[in-house]
Amino acid sequence: MSRFAATEREALPPRARRPRVAFAVDRIACPDCGLSLRATVPPPGRRLRCPRCRAVLRRGRKNGMAIALPLTLAALPLLPLAFLTPLIHLSLLGRGISAALTTGPVLLDQAGWLPLAALVLLTACLLPGIRLAALALVLAGLRLRAPPRPLLRPLLRLVEHLRPWSMVEVYLLGLFVAYSKLIDLARVRIELAGYALAALMLAVALVDEVLDTEEIWQALAPRARPGGEARGGARMEMLCLNCGLVAAGAPGDHCPRCDSALHPRKRRSLARSLALALAAALLYIPANMLPIMTVDYYGQGVPNTILSGVEELAASGMWPLAVLVFFASITVPVLKLLGLGVLIASVRWGMVRRLVDRTRLYRLIEAVGRWSMIDVFMLSILIGVVQLGLLASVTPGPGAVAFAGVVILTMFASQSFDPRLMWDAAGRNAAGMGS
Repeated sequence: MSRFAATEREALPPRARRPRVAFAVDRIACPDCGLSLRATVPPPGRRLRCPRCRAVLRRGRKNGMAIALPLTLAALPLLPLAFLTPLIHLSLLGRGISAALTTGPVLLDQAGWLPLAALVLLTACLLPGIRLAALALVLAGLRLRAPPRPLLRPLLRLVEHLRPWSMVEVYLLGLFVAYSKLIDLARVRIELAGYALAALMLAVALVDEVLDTEEIWQALAPRARPGGEARGGARMEMLCLNCGLVAAGAPGDHCPRCDSALHPRKRRSLARSLALALAAALLYIPANMLPIMTVDYYGQGVPNTILSGVEELAASGMWPLAVLVFFASITVPVLKLLGLGVLIASVRWGMVRRLVDRTRLYRLIEAVGRWSMIDVFMLSILIGVVQLGLLASVTPGPGAVAFAGVVILTMFASQSFDPRLMWDAAGRNAAGMGS
């Protein structure tokens, strides 16, 4: 079992108190099961895995920061091309219209769907741009003779927090789905922004592949005396989930490396995860029953739900795309809700069996949840480009807002859940049965 305390609620000291916290340079802890290990650096191309739950703790990379900086700088000029230039062009009966990535959110706002417009603009445009710019500042700042480490550490925290919410690759898949729906309606052409988005996605994927975040945190670490105890005597070891440092202190102390508040486990993890999952489950019903958009073609309006959109793709012979959309938009939300229910129940009941499998289920839920945004992005693209008056137009429906709520709530629910609680509960249950 983990050496971490198994309590979920801790009495916090006043915010003004900032005790000194020691940290162990030779220790590493698994964020998925809590196992404490001796820190080792894997050779390039190899992975360091947790021996208990098989989570990847670190990947061996060579010259990661040196390679990532030019890639990041090369990707920055792609941002205005991807977000401000025309993305897709549609022509029908002599009339043509072009739309940029921002066109859909603007029209959604004008139609009274501000939350949906803000969500698309944030996840597909603003947050990816902010994340890339912040990463460029961190990598460039470390090249200075005297790096401003106190300023760079919050930027690196921001980079890591924005990782799941930067959805350029999901937007590209939504563009592909929208293109597949439009080619039967009119002549469609992908414009400059589409290729810039593809190049931006590739550059960001390469940066994430070559970069070792732990190496950056070590370069940004303040000069402090490491050790196993802080002032005032022995403290419990806690893993900082923001930078991965194993620190010795009291709950509520701040991480000496990234200044985040330290806790043995995520605070109120089960309560928050359960509340968010239940809210998402309630929204899932209208998300599938109500139309997400209405397509007006020559004055005839046809409401489309998520399932009818999948049926249209299948009827057009695009079975691989239909299966992909069905999986991402219908199957994934259901599996996430059921999976979160299983994980929360396993902590409540202290289930001992199949701990590794349940931990893998948690990692799967974390990885696939964001891909359900395909339908939301597809709707934004269609609304932006199909604006031809009586010939053809697309208007959003209430199902789109409900579905977007399901996606966001399930993402927050999985992020709120602490998988280490499953191992704690199983350990307490096993110890109780043994005694």
